[in-house]
Amino acid sequence: MWAIQYDRYGPPDVMRLVEAPDPVAGAGEVLVQVQASGVAPFDVKLRAGALQQHFAPRFPQIPGRDGVGVVVALGAGVVDLAVGDRICLLAPRGSGTAATLIACPRTALVPAPSALTTAEAGALLQPGLSALIAVETAAVSPGMRVLVHGGAGAVGGLMVQLLNHRGAIVSATCRAANRGYVRSLGAQRAIAYDEEDFTRIEPQDVVFDLIGGDVHARSYDVLRDGGQLVYLVAAPFVERSERGITVTRAMVTDRPDVMAAVVQAAADGIWRPGVVGTLPLADIGEAHRRIEAGEVTRGRIVLTL
Repeated sequence: MWAIQYDRYGPPDVMRLVEAPDPVAGAGEVLVQVQASGVAPFDVKLRAGALQQHFAPRFPQIPGRDGVGVVVALGAGVVDLAVGDRICLLAPRGSGTAATLIACPRTALVPAPSALTTAEAGALLQPGLSALIAVETAAVSPGMRVLVHGGAGAVGGLMVQLLNHRGAIVSATCRAANRGYVRSLGAQRAIAYDEEDFTRIEPQDVVFDLIGGDVHARSYDVLRDGGQLVYLVAAPFVERSERGITVTRAMVTDRPDVMAAVVQAAADGIWRPGVVGTLPLADIGEAHRRIEAGEVTRGRIVLTL
């Protein structure tokens, strides 16, 4: 097979396209021919060595967790899939989707929704899991006022669509250039963080913090008494018990039932992943450079194989 590998931390050019032995599907595994691989900020930070305190990848490392492909072989005990099935996958730790072939546990695969393009399906599971679990954590109901930070991003964009579907009154922060895009996803209000102060809007029932840092600290100012702040990234806990504010981290899981719910939401037309562009597998370094330079402000770049 052909795969992108890197054997040390460093800049994008540590990644190389190499020929490697074909993986084999063991018991309970499925061999997949990858058609597209989503590139996430996590991949960029991992390659740069910024996550060494939390993750210790084995070298050589193949990047990428999100992917879509076609089943080409079944390991012993896998009876509910067939060769030729189109599936979305979330690569387990130690594997990666930036390769022409990948062997995955059956539990890491779900049937790909026919409503999505190959690129969209390759950028669905990882942001979809974060978005769905965050919204479920907040128990959002119709009529609630919610603010999503980073509403144009891969996770935030899916979250805006889901919250709109559930009847929430959605505001979202984004760059000024992305206001129209965020409104097209279902936000009633798009707040340009490079031009406006989001704390001046009316009190919100829930704030979803996908940014952290100063944004996290200022988000308490826009919450109503008794409101809820749900965050995905590491952030300092700020005590606001005197106002009855609940602060909760959305604990993202790779459970198969949650993965199935993410795919079902796409099949039902509730959401579509944002794809800002596609690149060939060999150009993964360019994708990483664009993310590091802050040029990717909508959805994902997807590698096509």
